[in-house]
Amino acid sequence: MTQTKLAVPKTIVLVGLMGAGKSCVGRRLASVLGLPFCDADKEIEEAAGCSIPELFSRYGEAAFRDGERRVIHRLLDGPKHVLATGGGAFMDPRTRAEIREKGTSVWLRADLDLLVRRTQRRGTRPLLNVPDPQAKLAELIARRYPIYAEADVTVDSDDSPPEVTVERVISALRRHIEQPEPRGSAA
Repeated sequence: MTQTKLAVPKTIVLVGLMGAGKSCVGRRLASVLGLPFCDADKEIEEAAGCSIPELFSRYGEAAFRDGERRVIHRLLDGPKHVLATGGGAFMDPRTRAEIREKGTSVWLRADLDLLVRRTQRRGTRPLLNVPDPQAKLAELIARRYPIYAEADVTVDSDDSPPEVTVERVISALRRHIEQPEPRGSAA
């Protein structure tokens, strides 16, 4: 992986569906950029004192989303870093507006087959605790991809090693920072 430094003016916010690689790519991206890494889901669990599946079970999705919005607000007000958000965070209009103002959003776009393969390895995805997780992911793609497309930068996440995706993100960020294009331009 190239160690070319890129001066980023704002926090880099990774958005996309569960299984797209936000945490994995985010950690590596932060390392290459020399920035701290933060996983919003981990921060939410820490603030709540329980896991995300427990939060969903005890309080429901609406309460979880409210806590998620507050945690992301706090993180965006902090020093510049790389932030991996949960799959639904960017769907909230207030969170999306704050990310636009205080960060540079990067959509890690992945196809259905890849998301199914990656998410079936874990049982910690409350939205996928349904009889047909693949159908649920397809429904989430249909509903969320048009909103994710509003991100500043779009990068495809595929079966390549994470380092390849990181390089794609850095290239796309470099193009965006040096010559911003309209939101949703694909890399």
